[in-house]
Amino acid sequence: MNKKHIMPTTVLLITILVTIALHFFAPIKDIIPPLWNLTGLIPIMAGIALNLSADREIHQAKTTVKPFEVSSALITKGVYQVSRNPMYLGFVLLLAGISLLLGSLAPILVILIFAIILEWFYIHPEECMLSETFGERWVAYAGRTRRWL
Repeated sequence: MNKKHIMPTTVLLITILVTIALHFFAPIKDIIPPLWNLTGLIPIMAGIALNLSADREIHQAKTTVKPFEVSSALITKGVYQVSRNPMYLGFVLLLAGISLLLGSLAPILVILIFAIILEWFYIHPEECMLSETFGERWVAYAGRTRRWL
């Protein structure tokens, strides 16, 4: 039976929309003064760069980018030397940047919830699959490379 899974990019898009809605309808408190909120552009650009770099590594290795498909290659170079999950880290940076741009407290609280969703529904199952597929190579890689950063 072919199960349909929600892609992490869909969860990211929904989370961005929730973040913006919270800012406008339940901001809690403005915590970043105007002009300083432009610092949010830094994590946005870093997140985009990280995702593009990770995507390039995946395509060069000719493996899948889809989290519920078995990988044909264990990528350990490039941004994957720094983080086992650079695309998810890039998503969190992008969301953090958007939250900083908005400047209120409520959107920042969403980042933690988003990271927990990524951890439970994507990272843990992916890492179990990678462990089964690559065995000792995965164990060695996971031992020297942090999950997030």
